[in-house]
Amino acid sequence: MSKIQVMDNNLANKIAAGEVVEKVMNVVKELVENSVDAKASTIKVELIDSGVKEIKVADDGVGMDKEDAILAFSRHATSKLKKLDDLFNINSLGFRGEALPSIASVSNIVLKTSDGKVGTIVTLNGGIIQDVKSCDIKKGTTITVTDLFYNTPVRLKYLKSLYTELANIVDYLNKMALSYPNIKFILINNGKELLNTSGSGDLLKTILNIYGLVVANKMLEIESSNDDYQIKGYISYPELSKSNRSGITLLVNNRVVKNNDIIKTILEAYHTYIFKDRSPYAVILIQVDPFLVDVNVHPTKMEVKFSKTDSLLALIYETIQNKLNEKTLIPKAVYTNVEDNYYLNKNDNYLINQNIFQKEKVNKELEDNKKIEEITFDFTIEEEKEEYHESLEEKEKFKEDSRIKDMYPIGIIHGTYIICENAQGMFIIDQHAAAERINYEKYYHALSCHSKNTIDVLIPYQIELPASEYLILEKNFAILDNLGFKYEEFGNNTLIIRSHPTWLPKYAPVEAIRKIIDIIVTNECFNEYKFNEKVAITLACKMSIKAGDVITMEDTRYLINELRKTKNPFTCPHGRPTIIAYTKYDLEKLFKRAA
Repeated sequence: MSKIQVMDNNLANKIAAGEVVEKVMNVVKELVENSVDAKASTIKVELIDSGVKEIKVADDGVGMDKEDAILAFSRHATSKLKKLDDLFNINSLGFRGEALPSIASVSNIVLKTSDGKVGTIVTLNGGIIQDVKSCDIKKGTTITVTDLFYNTPVRLKYLKSLYTELANIVDYLNKMALSYPNIKFILINNGKELLNTSGSGDLLKTILNIYGLVVANKMLEIESSNDDYQIKGYISYPELSKSNRSGITLLVNNRVVKNNDIIKTILEAYHTYIFKDRSPYAVILIQVDPFLVDVNVHPTKMEVKFSKTDSLLALIYETIQNKLNEKTLIPKAVYTNVEDNYYLNKNDNYLINQNIFQKEKVNKELEDNKKIEEITFDFTIEEEKEEYHESLEEKEKFKEDSRIKDMYPIGIIHGTYIICENAQGMFIIDQHAAAERINYEKYYHALSCHSKNTIDVLIPYQIELPASEYLILEKNFAILDNLGFKYEEFGNNTLIIRSHPTWLPKYAPVEAIRKIIDIIVTNECFNEYKFNEKVAITLACKMSIKAGDVITMEDTRYLINELRKTKNPFTCPHGRPTIIAYTKYDLEKLFKRAA
Protein backbone atom coordinates (compact mmCIF):
# COMPACT_ATOMS: atom_id res chain seq x y z
CA MET A 1 0.00 0.00 0.00
CA SER A 2 1.32 3.47 -0.89
CA LYS A 3 2.49 5.56 2.06
CA ILE A 4 1.65 8.84 0.35
CA GLN A 5 -2.05 9.70 0.26
CA VAL A 6 -4.06 12.75 -0.75
CA MET A 7 -5.61 14.52 2.24
CA ASP A 8 -9.37 14.70 2.37
CA ASN A 9 -10.79 18.20 2.04
CA ASN A 10 -11.82 18.51 5.69
CA LEU A 11 -8.29 17.78 6.93
CA ALA A 12 -6.74 20.13 4.37
CA ASN A 13 -9.13 22.90 5.39
CA LYS A 14 -8.26 22.50 9.08
CA ILE A 15 -4.56 22.74 8.26
CA ALA A 16 -5.21 25.87 6.20
CA ALA A 17 -7.24 27.28 9.07
CA GLY A 18 -4.09 27.18 11.18
CA GLU A 19 -2.66 29.96 9.00
CA VAL A 20 -5.78 31.81 7.91
CA VAL A 21 -7.71 31.75 11.20
CA GLU A 22 -5.39 32.43 14.12
CA LYS A 23 -7.80 34.58 16.13
CA VAL A 24 -11.33 35.96 16.01
CA MET A 25 -10.18 39.05 14.13
CA ASN A 26 -9.05 36.86 11.22
CA VAL A 27 -12.59 35.53 10.79
CA VAL A 28 -14.06 39.03 10.84
CA LYS A 29 -11.38 40.19 8.41
CA GLU A 30 -12.07 37.50 5.84
CA LEU A 31 -15.84 37.93 5.99
CA VAL A 32 -15.69 41.73 5.81
CA GLU A 33 -13.28 41.60 2.87
CA ASN A 34 -15.71 39.33 1.05
CA SER A 35 -18.45 41.89 1.66
CA VAL A 36 -16.24 44.68 0.30
CA ASP A 37 -15.45 42.61 -2.79
CA ALA A 38 -19.23 42.07 -3.19
CA LYS A 39 -19.56 45.87 -3.64
CA ALA A 40 -21.51 46.38 -0.42
CA SER A 41 -22.37 49.94 0.63
CA THR A 42 -23.19 48.93 4.22
CA ILE A 43 -21.43 46.24 6.27
CA LYS A 44 -22.75 45.39 9.71
CA VAL A 45 -20.73 43.21 12.12
CA GLU A 46 -22.50 41.89 15.21
CA LEU A 47 -20.58 39.97 17.86
CA ILE A 48 -21.48 38.00 20.95
CA ASP A 49 -18.69 37.75 23.52
CA SER A 50 -16.16 39.41 21.21
CA GLY A 51 -17.03 36.93 18.44
CA VAL A 52 -15.96 33.82 20.36
CA LYS A 53 -19.59 32.77 20.71
CA GLU A 54 -21.00 34.31 17.54
CA ILE A 55 -19.94 36.47 14.59
CA LYS A 56 -22.55 37.83 12.22
CA VAL A 57 -21.55 39.83 9.14
CA ALA A 58 -24.34 41.25 6.98
CA ASP A 59 -23.96 43.27 3.78
CA ASP A 60 -26.08 44.65 0.94
CA GLY A 61 -23.71 43.48 -1.80
CA VAL A 62 -24.40 41.59 -5.01
CA GLY A 63 -25.14 38.30 -3.22
CA MET A 64 -24.95 34.80 -4.73
CA ASP A 65 -27.22 32.32 -6.45
CA LYS A 66 -27.78 28.81 -5.08
CA GLU A 67 -24.95 27.17 -7.04
CA ASP A 68 -22.34 29.76 -5.97
CA ALA A 69 -23.53 29.65 -2.35
CA ILE A 70 -22.77 25.94 -2.18
CA LEU A 71 -19.53 26.15 -4.17
CA ALA A 72 -18.18 29.01 -2.01
CA PHE A 73 -17.24 26.51 0.71
CA SER A 74 -15.18 24.33 -1.62
CA ARG A 75 -11.41 24.56 -1.28
CA HIS A 76 -9.77 27.06 -3.68
CA ALA A 77 -13.12 28.10 -5.10
CA THR A 78 -13.04 31.82 -6.01
CA SER A 79 -14.63 34.26 -8.42
CA LYS A 80 -11.64 36.59 -8.32
CA LEU A 81 -8.96 34.65 -10.22
CA LYS A 82 -9.64 33.03 -13.58
CA LYS A 83 -6.14 32.49 -15.00
CA LEU A 84 -2.48 32.72 -14.00
CA ASP A 85 -2.07 36.29 -15.24
CA ASP A 86 -4.77 37.44 -12.81
CA LEU A 87 -2.41 36.63 -9.94
CA PHE A 88 -0.20 39.52 -11.06
CA ASN A 89 -3.08 41.97 -11.43
CA ILE A 90 -5.09 41.54 -8.22
CA ASN A 91 -7.75 44.19 -7.67
CA SER A 92 -9.83 42.40 -5.03
CA LEU A 93 -9.15 41.91 -1.33
CA GLY A 94 -9.67 38.16 -1.41
CA PHE A 95 -8.43 35.80 -4.11
CA ARG A 96 -7.03 32.59 -2.57
CA GLY A 97 -10.30 30.71 -2.10
CA GLU A 98 -9.19 29.40 1.30
CA ALA A 99 -10.96 31.63 3.81
CA LEU A 100 -14.55 30.32 3.82
CA PRO A 101 -13.70 26.59 3.83
CA SER A 102 -11.02 27.18 6.49
CA ILE A 103 -13.43 29.08 8.74
CA ALA A 104 -16.19 26.53 8.15
CA SER A 105 -13.90 23.66 9.16
CA VAL A 106 -13.46 25.04 12.70
CA SER A 107 -16.97 26.40 13.37
CA ASN A 108 -20.66 26.18 12.59
CA ILE A 109 -21.89 28.45 9.79
CA VAL A 110 -25.21 29.62 8.42
CA LEU A 111 -25.00 31.46 5.08
CA LYS A 112 -28.00 33.43 3.90
CA THR A 113 -27.60 35.08 0.49
CA SER A 114 -29.54 36.38 -2.47
CA ASP A 115 -28.62 37.92 -5.81
CA GLY A 116 -32.05 39.55 -6.01
CA LYS A 117 -33.52 36.67 -7.98
CA VAL A 118 -33.21 33.67 -5.69
CA GLY A 119 -32.48 33.35 -1.99
CA THR A 120 -30.48 30.50 -0.45
CA ILE A 121 -29.62 29.34 3.07
CA VAL A 122 -26.66 26.97 3.50
CA THR A 123 -25.98 25.37 6.89
CA LEU A 124 -22.60 23.81 7.68
CA ASN A 125 -21.24 21.98 10.71
CA GLY A 126 -17.45 21.59 10.93
CA GLY A 127 -17.10 22.26 7.21
CA ILE A 128 -19.74 19.69 6.19
CA ILE A 129 -22.86 20.98 4.45
CA GLN A 130 -25.90 19.90 6.50
CA ASP A 131 -28.77 21.64 4.75
CA VAL A 132 -29.58 23.81 1.72
CA LYS A 133 -32.92 25.55 1.36
CA SER A 134 -34.58 28.61 -0.15
CA CYS A 135 -35.30 31.91 1.61
CA ASP A 136 -36.45 35.46 0.84
CA ILE A 137 -34.79 37.36 -2.00
CA LYS A 138 -33.54 40.49 -0.22
CA LYS A 139 -30.28 41.23 -2.03
CA GLY A 140 -27.10 40.75 -0.03
CA THR A 141 -25.32 38.20 2.14
CA THR A 142 -25.39 37.40 5.84
CA ILE A 143 -22.94 34.91 7.35
CA THR A 144 -23.30 33.76 10.94
CA VAL A 145 -20.35 31.94 12.51
CA THR A 146 -20.91 30.24 15.88
CA ASP A 147 -18.86 28.11 18.25
CA LEU A 148 -15.52 29.10 16.72
CA PHE A 149 -12.75 26.50 17.31
CA TYR A 150 -15.23 24.12 18.96
CA ASN A 151 -13.48 21.16 17.30
CA THR A 152 -9.92 22.48 17.81
CA PRO A 153 -9.79 22.93 21.60
CA VAL A 154 -6.08 23.80 21.66
CA ARG A 155 -6.68 26.81 19.39
CA LEU A 156 -9.65 27.86 21.53
CA LYS A 157 -7.59 27.59 24.71
CA TYR A 158 -4.94 29.97 23.41
CA LEU A 159 -7.27 32.75 22.35
CA LYS A 160 -6.52 36.00 24.15
CA SER A 161 -8.96 37.57 26.60
CA LEU A 162 -12.31 38.76 25.27
CA TYR A 163 -11.17 42.38 25.65
CA THR A 164 -8.04 41.73 23.60
CA GLU A 165 -9.90 39.87 20.87
CA LEU A 166 -12.46 42.67 20.67
CA ALA A 167 -9.76 45.36 20.62
CA ASN A 168 -8.11 43.60 17.65
CA ILE A 169 -11.43 43.52 15.80
CA VAL A 170 -12.14 47.18 16.51
CA ASP A 171 -8.66 48.16 15.37
CA TYR A 172 -9.05 46.21 12.12
CA LEU A 173 -12.50 47.61 11.34
CA ASN A 174 -11.27 51.13 12.10
CA LYS A 175 -8.59 50.66 9.45
CA MET A 176 -11.09 49.18 6.99
CA ALA A 177 -13.36 52.17 7.52
CA LEU A 178 -10.42 54.46 6.76
CA SER A 179 -9.65 52.41 3.68
CA TYR A 180 -13.25 52.56 2.41
CA PRO A 181 -14.83 55.80 3.67
CA ASN A 182 -17.58 55.31 1.07
CA ILE A 183 -18.81 52.18 2.91
CA LYS A 184 -20.85 52.45 6.09
CA PHE A 185 -19.33 50.19 8.76
CA ILE A 186 -21.26 49.23 11.89
CA LEU A 187 -19.80 47.17 14.73
CA ILE A 188 -21.86 45.92 17.66
CA ASN A 189 -20.68 43.70 20.52
CA ASN A 190 -23.18 42.28 23.00
CA GLY A 191 -25.67 44.92 21.91
CA LYS A 192 -23.26 47.86 22.38
CA GLU A 193 -22.40 49.91 19.29
CA LEU A 194 -18.63 50.44 19.01
CA LEU A 195 -18.35 51.86 15.49
CA ASN A 196 -20.74 53.57 13.09
CA THR A 197 -19.24 55.49 10.19
CA SER A 198 -21.17 57.68 7.81
CA GLY A 199 -20.14 56.01 4.56
CA SER A 200 -20.16 59.44 2.93
CA GLY A 201 -16.80 59.01 1.25
CA ASP A 202 -15.23 61.80 3.33
CA LEU A 203 -12.00 60.45 4.81
CA LEU A 204 -11.68 63.28 7.33
CA LYS A 205 -15.16 62.60 8.65
CA THR A 206 -14.23 58.93 9.04
CA ILE A 207 -11.13 59.98 11.01
CA LEU A 208 -13.47 62.02 13.19
CA ASN A 209 -15.76 58.99 13.74
CA ILE A 210 -12.82 56.84 14.80
CA TYR A 211 -10.34 59.08 16.63
CA GLY A 212 -12.53 61.94 17.80
CA LEU A 213 -12.59 65.70 17.32
CA VAL A 214 -9.18 66.49 18.85
CA VAL A 215 -7.32 64.26 16.38
CA ALA A 216 -9.43 65.13 13.34
CA ASN A 217 -8.95 68.85 13.93
CA LYS A 218 -5.14 68.43 13.95
CA MET A 219 -4.72 66.59 10.64
CA LEU A 220 -3.02 67.84 7.49
CA GLU A 221 -4.09 66.63 4.06
CA ILE A 222 -1.35 65.31 1.79
CA GLU A 223 -1.35 64.30 -1.87
CA SER A 224 1.47 63.64 -4.31
CA SER A 225 2.60 61.27 -7.04
CA ASN A 226 5.50 60.17 -9.20
CA ASP A 227 5.79 57.93 -12.23
CA ASP A 228 4.97 54.77 -10.26
CA TYR A 229 2.97 55.70 -7.17
CA GLN A 230 0.25 58.07 -6.03
CA ILE A 231 -0.23 58.81 -2.32
CA LYS A 232 -2.89 60.78 -0.48
CA GLY A 233 -4.39 60.94 2.97
CA TYR A 234 -3.81 62.79 6.24
CA ILE A 235 -0.94 63.24 8.67
CA SER A 236 -1.06 64.88 12.10
CA TYR A 237 0.54 68.05 13.34
CA PRO A 238 3.73 67.16 15.25
CA GLU A 239 2.14 68.26 18.53
CA LEU A 240 -0.31 65.36 18.14
CA SER A 241 1.62 62.14 18.67
CA LYS A 242 1.48 58.77 20.40
CA SER A 243 3.93 56.62 22.30
CA ASN A 244 3.18 53.72 19.92
CA ARG A 245 2.62 53.29 16.20
CA SER A 246 -1.04 52.28 16.33
CA GLY A 247 -2.07 55.67 14.94
CA ILE A 248 -0.39 54.93 11.58
CA THR A 249 -2.64 53.27 8.99
CA LEU A 250 -1.18 52.13 5.66
CA LEU A 251 -3.44 51.28 2.73
CA VAL A 252 -2.28 49.88 -0.61
CA ASN A 253 -4.97 49.97 -3.30
CA ASN A 254 -7.44 50.18 -0.38
CA ARG A 255 -5.96 47.09 1.29
CA VAL A 256 -4.88 47.41 4.95
CA VAL A 257 -1.22 46.39 5.09
CA LYS A 258 1.83 46.34 7.34
CA ASN A 259 5.21 47.56 6.12
CA ASN A 260 8.02 48.48 8.50
CA ASP A 261 10.01 50.29 5.81
CA ILE A 262 7.16 52.73 5.18
CA ILE A 263 6.57 53.29 8.90
CA LYS A 264 10.27 53.96 9.41
CA THR A 265 10.20 56.47 6.54
CA ILE A 266 7.23 58.30 8.08
CA LEU A 267 9.06 58.56 11.40
CA GLU A 268 12.20 59.79 9.63
CA ALA A 269 10.13 62.49 7.91
CA TYR A 270 9.02 63.68 11.37
CA HIS A 271 12.60 63.67 12.68
CA THR A 272 13.27 66.79 14.81
CA TYR A 273 9.55 67.55 14.76
CA ILE A 274 8.58 65.00 17.41
CA PHE A 275 10.43 63.11 20.13
CA LYS A 276 12.29 60.06 18.92
CA ASP A 277 10.04 57.68 20.88
CA ARG A 278 6.81 59.23 19.62
CA SER A 279 4.80 58.47 16.49
CA PRO A 280 2.36 60.69 14.58
CA TYR A 281 -1.13 59.86 13.44
CA ALA A 282 -1.22 59.10 9.73
CA VAL A 283 -3.65 57.61 7.23
CA ILE A 284 -1.82 57.11 3.94
CA LEU A 285 -3.43 55.55 0.88
CA ILE A 286 -0.99 54.29 -1.76
CA GLN A 287 -2.31 53.72 -5.27
CA VAL A 288 -0.10 51.62 -7.51
CA ASP A 289 -0.38 49.41 -10.56
CA PRO A 290 -1.16 45.93 -9.14
CA PHE A 291 1.68 44.59 -11.28
CA LEU A 292 4.17 46.50 -9.05
CA VAL A 293 2.98 45.03 -5.74
CA ASP A 294 2.83 41.46 -4.45
CA VAL A 295 0.06 40.79 -1.93
CA ASN A 296 0.42 37.02 -2.13
CA VAL A 297 3.14 36.91 0.55
CA HIS A 298 1.12 35.42 3.43
CA PRO A 299 -2.38 33.91 3.69
CA THR A 300 -3.53 36.86 5.85
CA LYS A 301 -2.63 39.21 2.94
CA MET A 302 -1.45 41.86 5.44
CA GLU A 303 2.17 41.86 4.25
CA VAL A 304 3.07 43.21 0.81
CA LYS A 305 6.20 43.59 -1.28
CA PHE A 306 6.79 46.47 -3.68
CA SER A 307 8.74 46.88 -6.85
CA LYS A 308 10.70 50.13 -6.96
CA THR A 309 10.54 50.46 -3.17
CA ASP A 310 13.05 53.32 -3.12
CA SER A 311 10.78 55.39 -5.36
CA LEU A 312 7.83 54.92 -2.99
CA LEU A 313 9.81 55.70 0.18
CA ALA A 314 11.31 58.84 -1.38
CA LEU A 315 7.85 60.03 -2.41
CA ILE A 316 6.40 59.52 1.10
CA TYR A 317 9.36 61.21 2.79
CA GLU A 318 9.37 64.25 0.51
CA THR A 319 5.59 64.67 0.66
CA ILE A 320 5.49 64.68 4.46
CA GLN A 321 8.57 66.91 4.75
CA ASN A 322 7.15 69.44 2.29
CA LYS A 323 3.83 69.55 4.12
CA LEU A 324 5.49 70.06 7.51
CA ASN A 325 7.85 72.70 6.13
CA GLU A 326 5.05 74.79 4.69
CA LYS A 327 2.98 74.90 7.88
CA THR A 328 3.32 77.04 10.99
CA LEU A 329 3.66 74.41 13.68
CA ILE A 330 3.59 76.49 16.84
CA PRO A 331 1.37 74.73 19.42
CA LYS A 332 -1.46 76.89 20.68
CA ALA A 333 -3.24 76.87 24.04
CA VAL A 334 -6.24 74.55 23.98
CA TYR A 335 -9.43 75.70 25.61
CA THR A 336 -11.84 72.94 26.51
CA ASN A 337 -14.97 72.40 28.52
CA VAL A 338 -16.16 68.89 29.32
CA GLU A 339 -19.84 69.45 28.59
CA ASP A 340 -19.23 71.43 25.39
CA ASN A 341 -16.80 68.83 24.01
CA TYR A 342 -19.25 66.03 24.70
CA TYR A 343 -21.97 67.97 22.87
CA LEU A 344 -19.67 68.62 19.92
CA ASN A 345 -18.64 64.95 19.71
CA LYS A 346 -22.31 63.94 19.59
CA ASN A 347 -23.03 66.44 16.80
CA ASP A 348 -20.06 65.97 14.49
CA ASN A 349 -21.69 66.50 11.14
CA TYR A 350 -21.94 70.27 11.25
CA LEU A 351 -18.23 70.56 12.07
CA ILE A 352 -17.01 69.47 8.66
CA ASN A 353 -17.63 71.29 5.41
CA GLN A 354 -15.79 69.99 2.36
CA ASN A 355 -13.06 68.48 4.55
CA ILE A 356 -12.45 71.78 6.40
CA PHE A 357 -13.44 72.21 10.04
CA GLN A 358 -15.44 75.30 10.79
CA LYS A 359 -12.96 76.26 13.48
CA GLU A 360 -14.43 79.71 13.98
CA LYS A 361 -17.80 78.24 14.95
CA VAL A 362 -16.28 75.72 17.35
CA ASN A 363 -13.93 78.26 18.95
CA LYS A 364 -16.75 80.75 19.48
CA GLU A 365 -18.84 78.15 21.32
CA LEU A 366 -15.88 77.16 23.48
CA GLU A 367 -14.97 80.78 24.28
CA ASP A 368 -18.49 81.41 25.55
CA ASN A 369 -17.79 79.16 28.52
CA LYS A 370 -15.47 80.66 31.12
CA LYS A 371 -14.40 77.30 32.57
CA ILE A 372 -11.38 76.60 30.41
CA GLU A 373 -8.19 74.65 30.62
CA GLU A 374 -4.98 76.02 29.14
CA ILE A 375 -2.32 73.57 28.03
CA THR A 376 1.15 75.06 28.03
CA PHE A 377 4.55 73.71 27.15
CA ASP A 378 6.58 75.29 29.95
CA PHE A 379 8.33 72.49 31.81
CA THR A 380 10.24 73.91 34.75
CA ILE A 381 11.82 72.46 37.84
CA GLU A 382 8.83 72.93 40.13
CA GLU A 383 9.65 70.02 42.39
CA GLU A 384 7.46 69.03 45.31
CA LYS A 385 9.99 70.04 47.94
CA GLU A 386 7.67 68.98 50.73
CA GLU A 387 8.23 65.37 49.68
CA TYR A 388 11.27 65.18 51.97
CA HIS A 389 11.00 66.07 55.68
CA GLU A 390 14.26 65.13 57.29
CA SER A 391 15.38 65.37 60.86
CA LEU A 392 18.73 66.91 61.79
CA GLU A 393 20.10 63.41 62.41
CA GLU A 394 19.04 62.26 58.94
CA LYS A 395 20.69 65.30 57.36
CA GLU A 396 23.96 64.64 59.17
CA LYS A 397 23.85 60.97 58.14
CA PHE A 398 23.22 62.04 54.53
CA LYS A 399 26.31 64.26 54.54
CA GLU A 400 28.46 61.33 55.63
CA ASP A 401 26.96 58.62 53.41
CA SER A 402 26.46 60.52 50.12
CA ARG A 403 28.56 59.11 47.31
CA ILE A 404 28.82 62.57 45.75
CA LYS A 405 30.57 65.14 47.88
CA ASP A 406 29.01 68.54 48.33
CA MET A 407 29.76 70.93 45.48
CA TYR A 408 28.98 74.51 44.54
CA PRO A 409 27.50 75.64 41.23
CA ILE A 410 29.33 78.50 39.56
CA GLY A 411 27.58 78.74 36.18
CA ILE A 412 25.65 77.11 33.33
CA ILE A 413 26.96 76.47 29.81
CA HIS A 414 24.69 76.32 26.74
CA GLY A 415 21.67 76.33 29.02
CA THR A 416 22.29 72.64 29.65
CA TYR A 417 25.45 71.89 31.61
CA ILE A 418 25.92 73.05 35.19
CA ILE A 419 29.52 73.76 36.14
CA CYS A 420 30.36 72.98 39.79
CA GLU A 421 33.45 72.85 41.95
CA ASN A 422 34.73 71.62 45.29
CA ALA A 423 38.12 70.84 46.77
CA GLN A 424 38.43 67.76 44.58
CA GLY A 425 38.03 69.54 41.25
CA MET A 426 35.45 70.58 38.64
CA PHE A 427 32.21 68.77 37.81
CA ILE A 428 29.83 69.07 34.85
CA ILE A 429 26.20 68.05 35.42
CA ASP A 430 23.65 67.47 32.66
CA GLN A 431 20.60 69.26 34.06
CA HIS A 432 18.10 67.10 32.16
CA ALA A 433 19.75 63.78 33.05
CA ALA A 434 20.03 64.83 36.70
CA ALA A 435 16.40 65.92 36.86
CA GLU A 436 15.39 62.62 35.20
CA ARG A 437 17.16 60.61 37.90
CA ILE A 438 15.57 62.65 40.71
CA ASN A 439 12.07 62.44 39.25
CA TYR A 440 12.44 58.78 38.34
CA GLU A 441 13.21 57.77 41.92
CA LYS A 442 10.45 60.03 43.25
CA TYR A 443 7.83 58.55 40.89
CA TYR A 444 9.03 54.98 41.37
CA HIS A 445 8.94 55.37 45.15
CA ALA A 446 5.39 56.76 45.03
CA LEU A 447 4.24 53.95 42.72
CA SER A 448 5.89 51.20 44.76
CA CYS A 449 4.45 52.52 48.02
CA HIS A 450 0.95 52.61 46.49
CA SER A 451 0.49 56.13 47.76
CA LYS A 452 -3.23 57.00 47.65
CA ASN A 453 -2.86 60.70 48.42
CA THR A 454 -4.91 62.50 45.79
CA ILE A 455 -5.81 66.01 44.77
CA ASP A 456 -9.16 67.08 43.32
CA VAL A 457 -9.03 69.10 40.11
CA LEU A 458 -11.02 72.30 39.80
CA ILE A 459 -12.03 71.58 36.21
CA PRO A 460 -12.21 67.85 35.33
CA TYR A 461 -9.85 66.58 32.64
CA GLN A 462 -11.41 64.91 29.61
CA ILE A 463 -9.47 61.99 28.10
CA GLU A 464 -10.77 60.71 24.75
CA LEU A 465 -9.37 57.53 23.15
CA PRO A 466 -9.96 55.43 20.02
CA ALA A 467 -12.39 52.60 20.69
CA SER A 468 -9.70 49.90 20.35
CA GLU A 469 -7.54 51.56 23.04
CA TYR A 470 -10.49 52.38 25.29
CA LEU A 471 -11.51 48.71 25.38
CA ILE A 472 -8.08 47.74 26.71
CA LEU A 473 -8.14 50.59 29.22
CA GLU A 474 -11.62 49.54 30.33
CA LYS A 475 -10.29 46.07 31.05
CA ASN A 476 -7.54 47.64 33.19
CA PHE A 477 -9.52 50.22 35.15
CA ALA A 478 -8.23 48.50 38.30
CA ILE A 479 -4.78 49.91 37.53
CA LEU A 480 -6.15 53.46 37.57
CA ASP A 481 -7.97 52.63 40.81
CA ASN A 482 -4.77 51.36 42.42
CA LEU A 483 -2.92 54.49 41.38
CA GLY A 484 -5.53 56.63 43.14
CA PHE A 485 -7.36 58.15 40.17
CA LYS A 486 -11.01 59.13 40.55
CA TYR A 487 -12.79 59.10 37.22
CA GLU A 488 -16.08 58.58 35.41
CA GLU A 489 -16.97 57.17 32.02
CA PHE A 490 -18.42 59.94 29.89
CA GLY A 491 -20.04 59.09 26.56
CA ASN A 492 -18.27 56.80 24.12
CA ASN A 493 -14.56 56.09 24.72
CA THR A 494 -14.12 59.05 27.07
CA LEU A 495 -13.05 59.40 30.70
CA ILE A 496 -13.43 62.38 32.98
CA ILE A 497 -10.68 62.58 35.59
CA ARG A 498 -11.98 64.10 38.85
CA SER A 499 -8.85 63.64 40.98
CA HIS A 500 -5.36 62.25 40.58
CA PRO A 501 -2.35 61.26 42.74
CA THR A 502 -0.45 64.13 44.32
CA TRP A 503 2.83 62.92 42.84
CA LEU A 504 1.81 63.79 39.30
CA PRO A 505 3.65 66.89 38.05
CA LYS A 506 1.60 69.98 38.88
CA TYR A 507 2.54 71.79 35.66
CA ALA A 508 1.42 69.09 33.19
CA PRO A 509 -1.00 66.62 34.83
CA VAL A 510 -3.05 65.96 31.68
CA GLU A 511 0.01 65.02 29.64
CA ALA A 512 1.22 62.77 32.48
CA ILE A 513 -2.19 61.05 32.66
CA ARG A 514 -2.18 60.45 28.91
CA LYS A 515 1.29 58.91 29.10
CA ILE A 516 0.17 56.56 31.87
CA ILE A 517 -2.86 55.52 29.80
CA ASP A 518 -0.62 54.97 26.75
CA ILE A 519 1.51 52.61 28.82
CA ILE A 520 -1.56 50.71 30.04
CA VAL A 521 -3.03 50.18 26.55
CA THR A 522 0.28 49.15 24.97
CA ASN A 523 1.37 46.66 27.66
CA GLU A 524 -1.19 43.86 27.73
CA CYS A 525 0.81 41.48 29.94
CA PHE A 526 0.64 43.42 33.16
CA ASN A 527 3.51 43.09 35.58
CA GLU A 528 3.51 45.55 38.48
CA TYR A 529 7.28 45.94 38.61
CA LYS A 530 7.62 46.51 34.86
CA PHE A 531 4.61 48.81 34.85
CA ASN A 532 5.96 50.96 37.68
CA GLU A 533 9.35 51.06 36.00
CA LYS A 534 7.87 52.09 32.67
CA VAL A 535 5.66 54.79 34.19
CA ALA A 536 8.49 56.17 36.32
CA ILE A 537 10.94 56.28 33.41
CA THR A 538 8.40 57.80 31.00
CA LEU A 539 7.24 60.51 33.39
CA ALA A 540 10.77 61.28 34.54
CA CYS A 541 11.96 61.68 30.97
CA LYS A 542 9.07 63.77 29.73
CA MET A 543 8.33 65.82 32.83
CA SER A 544 11.87 66.90 33.70
CA ILE A 545 13.63 70.08 32.69
CA LYS A 546 15.16 69.85 29.26
CA ALA A 547 18.43 70.90 27.72
CA GLY A 548 18.16 74.60 27.05
CA ASP A 549 15.56 75.28 29.74
CA VAL A 550 16.53 78.36 31.74
CA ILE A 551 16.95 77.73 35.46
CA THR A 552 18.28 79.94 38.22
CA MET A 553 21.34 79.35 40.38
CA GLU A 554 18.98 78.61 43.26
CA ASP A 555 17.42 75.88 41.10
CA THR A 556 20.84 74.42 40.37
CA ARG A 557 21.68 74.21 44.08
CA TYR A 558 18.38 72.45 44.74
CA LEU A 559 18.97 70.10 41.80
CA ILE A 560 22.45 69.14 43.03
CA ASN A 561 21.24 68.58 46.57
CA GLU A 562 18.38 66.32 45.41
CA LEU A 563 20.67 64.42 43.04
CA ARG A 564 23.02 63.66 45.93
CA LYS A 565 20.08 62.08 47.82
CA THR A 566 19.25 59.57 45.10
CA LYS A 567 20.22 55.91 45.27
CA ASN A 568 22.09 56.07 41.99
CA PRO A 569 23.17 59.64 41.25
CA PHE A 570 25.56 58.66 38.46
CA THR A 571 23.19 57.86 35.58
CA CYS A 572 19.73 58.77 34.34
CA PRO A 573 17.12 55.97 33.98
CA HIS A 574 18.31 55.39 30.40
CA GLY A 575 21.93 54.89 31.44
CA ARG A 576 23.34 58.24 30.32
CA PRO A 577 25.79 59.87 32.76
CA THR A 578 24.44 62.67 34.93
CA ILE A 579 27.85 63.97 36.02
CA ILE A 580 31.41 64.05 34.71
CA ALA A 581 34.35 64.92 36.96
CA TYR A 582 37.60 66.76 36.24
CA THR A 583 39.89 66.36 39.26
CA LYS A 584 42.28 69.10 40.17
CA TYR A 585 45.10 66.93 38.85
CA ASP A 586 43.30 66.46 35.51
CA LEU A 587 42.95 70.22 35.11
CA GLU A 588 46.61 70.77 35.94
CA LYS A 589 47.61 68.19 33.31
CA LEU A 590 45.48 69.92 30.69
CA PHE A 591 47.22 73.20 31.37
CA LYS A 592 50.67 71.57 31.56
CA ARG A 593 51.00 72.34 35.26
CA ALA A 594 51.55 68.68 36.09
CA ALA A 595 53.32 65.81 34.35
